[in-house]
Amino acid sequence: MKQAYREKEESEAPAVTNNKNFQEKFISRFFPAVTPVFRGSVIVTLTVVLIALFLPTQFESATGFIKDYITKTFGWFYLLLVGAIVAFCVFIICSPASQIRLGDSDSLPEYTKASWLSMLFSAGMGIGLIFFGAAEPLSHFAVSSPVAPPGSRQALADSLKYTFFHWGIHAWAIYGVIALSLAYFKFRKKEKSLLSATLKPLLGKRTEGFWGKSIDGLTTFVTAIGVAASLGFGAAQINGGLSYLFGIPNNIFYQVIIILVCTACFVASALSGIGNGVRILSNLNIILAVCLLALMIALGPSTLFMNSFVGTIGMYLNDFLQMSFRTASLYPGRQEWIQNWTIFYWAWWISWAPFVGIFIAEISKGRTIREFLIYVLLVPTIFSFLWFAVFGTAATQASFVDTSLPQMATETILFGVFNQYPYAFYLSLLAIFLVFNFFITSADSATYVLAMLSEDGSRFPHNNVKIIWGLLISSIAAILLAAGGLSALQNIVIISALPFSAVIILMVIAFYKEVHHEKMKMGLYLKPDNNPTKEHPYRSYE
Repeated sequence: MKQAYREKEESEAPAVTNNKNFQEKFISRFFPAVTPVFRGSVIVTLTVVLIALFLPTQFESATGFIKDYITKTFGWFYLLLVGAIVAFCVFIICSPASQIRLGDSDSLPEYTKASWLSMLFSAGMGIGLIFFGAAEPLSHFAVSSPVAPPGSRQALADSLKYTFFHWGIHAWAIYGVIALSLAYFKFRKKEKSLLSATLKPLLGKRTEGFWGKSIDGLTTFVTAIGVAASLGFGAAQINGGLSYLFGIPNNIFYQVIIILVCTACFVASALSGIGNGVRILSNLNIILAVCLLALMIALGPSTLFMNSFVGTIGMYLNDFLQMSFRTASLYPGRQEWIQNWTIFYWAWWISWAPFVGIFIAEISKGRTIREFLIYVLLVPTIFSFLWFAVFGTAATQASFVDTSLPQMATETILFGVFNQYPYAFYLSLLAIFLVFNFFITSADSATYVLAMLSEDGSRFPHNNVKIIWGLLISSIAAILLAAGGLSALQNIVIISALPFSAVIILMVIAFYKEVHHEKMKMGLYLKPDNNPTKEHPYRSYE
């Protein structure tokens, strides 16, 4: 199937003249993805990396200043935008248009529901749960509370509530709206798997010119930089865990070795395809995550965990709107907390949404719009809530016994919590393996997306291109980890959220325009009609 699809793509491409020189033939054979987006994104990426390598202090200072300025100046904008995205998702779920399938009327899902949810969760934020499951609630309680003094009862209650808020429906709504638009135009309208293609109802043929290439190039650049930075930080965190458990030195040498091992694993997985490597590893991730969660509940104060889970959901729902639009403009100290946490998270989710959205879209063919949004918004959110309720409660309780726990490095807090439980060594070992596995699936997904973008939205990109991007992002991570330039790359990812915000707004408008047009053409009104008789792409922009 893959080969047939690729041959079809190649047959539809413009004919190549016979007078190509040897260099052009060589490039076409071994580097088939030398497109304007590929060339531009590689050049810009390497330029930024060289600046971060040779001027690390100055570059980090400059990017940090820009990042702080954006979060302070445009914080209100991010709150409005993300709140509007959540409202739009709810509106679409309730709309008759949600009956439309992401594909033809007879399209069936390519993956089982369990595999589908596992893959989107692993690509979305699975690794973040391990890193911050214990660290973030503990920080909100003991280090910097959103409202109350640190260490107070109110701070304890708010610690889980605001963690739920940061990792809940708002985050998945951002991912979901991007993925929905991409999947709709890809499988329903038969467009390319590119962000630029979703804007055709607004921009028409201009999406194939400068503006379209700029949007796709920005997506490729930010994905490459973001994955490279995450690979470097992830290597440092895995090294920290191994050092905590086995006494392995925590230094650059071992971190580079970890990067090399991770690279070999995720490149091999990427070469095997989504249906093999990513699917199998994602299913394994969920099994291991459930096992770790179940062990914590069984070994710890299970009643307290479940009370925290249920009670915090109630507080989260009760204060949902207040937290969504909280600026604390009259309280400078609280405003700074919002900028450092909530606004930072919203910018982080927005900057990662194109990459995660493209991947989720690629695995979602055959789902209805309603099914897609309900599952994407609710299932990962509920699992995240349970995870944070267990590990966050365990961390805050452990801090009463070990008062040094809040001052530990983020990557070692979880292992400090395990030390107060039976079978601490085995729990820590399972957590390290889970981090490693989540990391491979995230990097694997990113490699696939980068290769796909490099080949003008091809659903089955060449393996050579996957290898190039895998080696490139791992090399960037290793070099800048040694040079101390990863924080600057992380700042760039956050800065990129502002221009992506404009793209998201245009995508939402274009999607609604097109789906409303198709809804009217198909005669879908308030009366349920699960099997519309009129079936046609109904492109309004043709």
